[in-house]
Amino acid sequence: MASAPLLLSLASSRNPNSEFTVRRRRHEALATTASSSSSDDHFSKLVTFLGKGGSGKTTSAIFAAQHYAKAGLNTCLVIHSQDPSAEYLLNCKIGTSPVICNNNLSAVRLETTKMLLEPLHLLKKADAELNITQGVLEGVVGEELGVLPGMDSVFTLLALERLVGFLGNVGRRNPRKDKYDIVIYDGISTEETLRIIGVTSRARLYLKYLRSIAERTDIGRLAGPSLLRLVDEAMSLTSSRGSNLNGKMSSEIWDILEHALERGSSAFGEPRKFGCYLVVDPNNPASVSSALRYWGCAIQAGAQVSGAFGTASPHSQVESVEIVKKNLSPLPFALCPHLPMGGSLPDWNAIISSNPSADARDLLSAPASSSSNIMEPVKFDSSKKSVTLLMPGFDKSEIKLYQYRGGSELLVEAGDQRRVIHLPPEIQGKVGGAKFADRKLVISMR
Repeated sequence: MASAPLLLSLASSRNPNSEFTVRRRRHEALATTASSSSSDDHFSKLVTFLGKGGSGKTTSAIFAAQHYAKAGLNTCLVIHSQDPSAEYLLNCKIGTSPVICNNNLSAVRLETTKMLLEPLHLLKKADAELNITQGVLEGVVGEELGVLPGMDSVFTLLALERLVGFLGNVGRRNPRKDKYDIVIYDGISTEETLRIIGVTSRARLYLKYLRSIAERTDIGRLAGPSLLRLVDEAMSLTSSRGSNLNGKMSSEIWDILEHALERGSSAFGEPRKFGCYLVVDPNNPASVSSALRYWGCAIQAGAQVSGAFGTASPHSQVESVEIVKKNLSPLPFALCPHLPMGGSLPDWNAIISSNPSADARDLLSAPASSSSNIMEPVKFDSSKKSVTLLMPGFDKSEIKLYQYRGGSELLVEAGDQRRVIHLPPEIQGKVGGAKFADRKLVISMR
């Protein structure tokens, strides 16, 4: 009789679907990622968190950073705010250059006032070679310039591109100096993060119209080549080997830029390259409603949400957690441990390895393939000639549909985001009707 528990344990370990086996596979997947970090096809994964202010985004980001670092992945936590909470929780002074906080974990704070100086410096050096502005640009004092609305998103995207390389390092042939397996971004706000997620796909349309102006108008043909030369020269200054654009014709440069934006846009839709998680306070109904809305906004921006985290607290109730799980289903859900500010510093070894953190560790370690099985954001049904859109957080009155290029595509507007959906040939046509049910908008084509 005494051997029964041992036999049960052995049977459980051999079961491919047992909880122990599943968790072991996930940690083996993380170890495989770490061991392949030196390969030529290595890419960095960008991870971020969306939620209402005060829901625990920074705490979740730091928990994730500690988890990945302790799993052996070279991790960089990127903070874009002046909030000192991250410094307290990490017990590390964070500056504008990456600092090592502990094994495999670095942290950096983005400050736009400093980030705008380097591009200006490169443009000045390029202009000194080409003399396009005849010395006017040299007279601009970068230290006098302040941050204008919209600059935070632009320069944050440039900083993340340097760390992650989702644009394919266009214009630079030299490899990134700091190769991280995981880059975790804790942004200024969820709205700002959503703009960053969608910027590459939105920029493609702007680039298309700019190219049309440059190639089809007198002023474009006059100024376009000079501007492209200036950009090309500035890019070549970032590499001792020169720019990838160097020596190319104008049309080739436009094509390269278009390809880079296309690559960046697709990266945000690939769970193996981009992880996006919702964060909620289970005791705050407004936080849960905001998370649902941000789920829909993330889909509109072109991303796929991989799961949701709840911030545990001494006042968390089982009923509240179960309600949140039901509201966010079918997204996988896990609780992050409560980390009170003040008092003794958190013991991250104990926190990460504790049993209450097991579900959160598993969610962060889940293979990318599991994200694609959650729910398809767009589903085409050729037999019914219909398109089904996943639109959590919205009701039908908030969704607008437009068609500007015949019946080949749909423009969906919701959540202050616009998304273009290209229709397969067998479904193309005019919108015949739409009905909304169970967070899905089913559009009938005719």
